[in-house]
Amino acid sequence: MPDTWIDTFPGLTRLPADIRAELEAGSQIVTAPAGAQIFAPGQTADNLLLLLDGTVKVQQKSDTGRDVFLYRVHAGESCVLTTACMLAFEDYAAEGISETDVRAVAIPRKTFDSLVGKSPVFREFVFTAYSRRITDLFTLIDDIVFQRMDVRLAARLLELADDRDVVHATHAALGTELGTAREVISRTLSEFHRRGWVEQSRGEVHLTGKEGLARLVKSAGAHV
Repeated sequence: MPDTWIDTFPGLTRLPADIRAELEAGSQIVTAPAGAQIFAPGQTADNLLLLLDGTVKVQQKSDTGRDVFLYRVHAGESCVLTTACMLAFEDYAAEGISETDVRAVAIPRKTFDSLVGKSPVFREFVFTAYSRRITDLFTLIDDIVFQRMDVRLAARLLELADDRDVVHATHAALGTELGTAREVISRTLSEFHRRGWVEQSRGEVHLTGKEGLARLVKSAGAHV
């Protein structure tokens, strides 16, 4: 078990003792229940959040009112949108929703600005995480523009499946994940069912042919 939350993040373990003490003293552990709004459009980014437990989904509303999924923040990660807003002194343009109970470290702006300015190790941690997530976002854009919907849905089902090969999501929720209409998801899942890859029940998709889904994704060179 790590001695402190800092040891949960490999990029921070090299902090000198004085910087480590300042970071610990200037931050706090916060919690939120599943379904809570972590941040909202127009809200000021006052704290860098480092997720210790749980998952946060970041999404943006389109001009037509549809929620468009952008990315997830998992335990051991920071939110690229929060980092960007902190660095640029801009408000949020999307919302973050906790998908599970979450526990995170909140680093207020004063501490964030101080450590980014004087600690090369902390600065490297912030920008390494930022650049990695930006790369993920470019991959997302590439998938949206160039990948077929059946390939994208197959990849997302494989990603979201639990240890029993069940995806707990409605057709509408999967549509939000992939930025498309519920009807498109329903048609594609019907085709997957015809091929013997999935079985459906209320609010759940059971992956009965993971190998077929994986072959589809691999054949298109997509990412899982």
